[in-house]
Amino acid sequence: MRNILSLFLLIIFTFPAYGENKMTEYKKATFAGGCFWCMEKPFDKLDGVLSTTSGYIGGHVKNPTYEQVSSGVTGHIESLQVIYDPKKITYKELLDVYWVNIDPIDARGQFCDKGEQYTSAIFYHDKEQEKEASLSKEAVEKDLGLNVATNLRPAEIFYPAEDYHQNYYQKNPIRYKYYRNGCGRDRRLKEIWK
Repeated sequence: MRNILSLFLLIIFTFPAYGENKMTEYKKATFAGGCFWCMEKPFDKLDGVLSTTSGYIGGHVKNPTYEQVSSGVTGHIESLQVIYDPKKITYKELLDVYWVNIDPIDARGQFCDKGEQYTSAIFYHDKEQEKEASLSKEAVEKDLGLNVATNLRPAEIFYPAEDYHQNYYQKNPIRYKYYRNGCGRDRRLKEIWK
């Protein structure tokens, strides 16, 4: 009986439950690029990206609300958390998509949204991401011939935004397009990245 129990325990700890081992292979990336509504779509369409979540990071208030963050009193930044499969897409490829979707030289915010809560930042989750983000920032500065205002910061607690903010571009396509166009995001991106 003892041998059967030992064998059973060996099997349980040697072969994790289906899906558990798979989940540990996925990674997280967190980017701030102004309004999180506009950051979801470019990442959602990438092969290897499993999910995107709009939210808040970097502040000093627990469980902040959109109203609190947008008022600029919590220290949080609107951001996007990306869960991805590194076997299908690399962190460097995510960084490449990130840069061409922001204005990296604006230290006051992004496009028509100004304030700390709308500034650009890369929140790295480990040393490897920190190194890749740093090299990527240097390459962008060299390419543009300008100083990049985008900060590199260690990832902190990420708070998902309210449900109505998730996948906003899909749920409210007309309002999304109106906001994006009115904010001048695409015009400015073309100016920077040609």
